[in-house]
Amino acid sequence: MTSDLSLTPLERLVREVAQSPKYRFLSPEFIASVGARELAVRGSFKEAVKATKRKLHQVTAAYVQEPAQYRRWLERLRAAHEEGEEAFQTACREVMATHASSRERLPILERFYREPLASLAPISRVLDIACGLGPLGIPWMPLAPQAQYVAYDVDTALMAFLHEFLTLAGLEGRACAADVLQGLSEEGPFDVAYVLKALPCLEHIAPGCGERLLEELPARAILVSFPVASLGGRAKGMPAHYEAYLKGLIASKPWRIERFLFETELAFLIEKG
Repeated sequence: MTSDLSLTPLERLVREVAQSPKYRFLSPEFIASVGARELAVRGSFKEAVKATKRKLHQVTAAYVQEPAQYRRWLERLRAAHEEGEEAFQTACREVMATHASSRERLPILERFYREPLASLAPISRVLDIACGLGPLGIPWMPLAPQAQYVAYDVDTALMAFLHEFLTLAGLEGRACAADVLQGLSEEGPFDVAYVLKALPCLEHIAPGCGERLLEELPARAILVSFPVASLGGRAKGMPAHYEAYLKGLIASKPWRIERFLFETELAFLIEKG
């Protein structure tokens, strides 16, 4: 094992944070991205480690309802896929219910993708940013046969699970563990990029990143969404706040925007033209 004396403070921080069971599957690049910012503003190494863990919890672990059981979920999904479409959808719902963000979408799943994306259907290429368990909504998306689906998140174990799921769902594509704030190497254009309930988390990590991210996404259209209530269930004027925030981000862009308010989520379809 490498001696601490030979490591930079950032390398030491990444190693210490990654030793925590809660964060051991997070992309080292993502931990480093968060940790570098904390090292720059904290008074000590110990404070930076603590602040990094706190921020990682707020943007990742806080949404997890139960420990991930990827092997068991894949077995359940494969068995359901053999039974037919209805059984497969039921299994997808069961897995989505284990994560707070995707669980909130379950009551509106029949409408959430169909209505905002109607003008783009059938969709051949999807880019899903900070995806979580969102790709399990594929059975409800208006996709073309053998569509390509590329998903990004920071959890390496989740991405391995989703890579298997994409194959099971009959789609081309891949799931990649990476920090999207460091840029994307994907070649466009994609028909649509999803940024679903991700901008508040990304802004929490890197304030001011939202406009650049939306500008750089290699997609003709972007489906952006926001929560309408906190994890604790309080609304606190969140739809109005997030609508103003998004419109501020794209105020200088010649983009078309359409608003969709659902019971548990506020969505916007941005068309770049």
